[in-house]
Amino acid sequence: MTRVLLIADLHGRYGKMDAFLSLDPDIVIISGDLTQFGPCEDAQELLARIDVPCFAIPGNCDPREILKSLEESNAVSLHGSSMTLGKMTFTGIGGSNKTPFGTPYELSEEEIEALLSEAMARMEKNVHNILVCHAPPHGTLDRVGEARVGSTAIRRHLKRFDLVCCAHIHEAKGIMEEGGVIVVNPGPAAEGNCALITLGDESRDIKVELLTV
Repeated sequence: MTRVLLIADLHGRYGKMDAFLSLDPDIVIISGDLTQFGPCEDAQELLARIDVPCFAIPGNCDPREILKSLEESNAVSLHGSSMTLGKMTFTGIGGSNKTPFGTPYELSEEEIEALLSEAMARMEKNVHNILVCHAPPHGTLDRVGEARVGSTAIRRHLKRFDLVCCAHIHEAKGIMEEGGVIVVNPGPAAEGNCALITLGDESRDIKVELLTV
């Protein structure tokens, strides 16, 4: 059994970090927006406080230089890559599809498709196959008013995974199942929201609890 702490959308507000880490996770996942348009040095200081394996991707509000900071930090940058740890394989795609706001780390659907396909080409099929993305797959936890704003490229590959850890849409905090795949948006960590995910020894043995600290 592995306890995974999922946080996202910190937006440079790190006051709840000690409370998150007091949940005693074995692994930490950060699904983007560590900063509010920078500075990247703050993200490095945050990641230095995490003393268990940590996987992170940039969000649309992170400057593109965040990739260098992630590479130089204690965390593993999953953006456009895949990594296996025991019975878990983590694959990542950071940034978001285009928004009306022109934020720093936006990608076209074609760019998302290319990066994700490259990462999946190196993905080792495992007991638990986890996608870490900032933008949600289109049609899942992506509603803003009446609009669906998730990524169509991510949606196309949804069934390659058992668990999708996304973020980005603050008002779409929740857990849902789509075609047998569990999709989780923990809500903004800046407000104390997180998810605690328990992964068992068997495939599909996944339990998710949304928490506020």
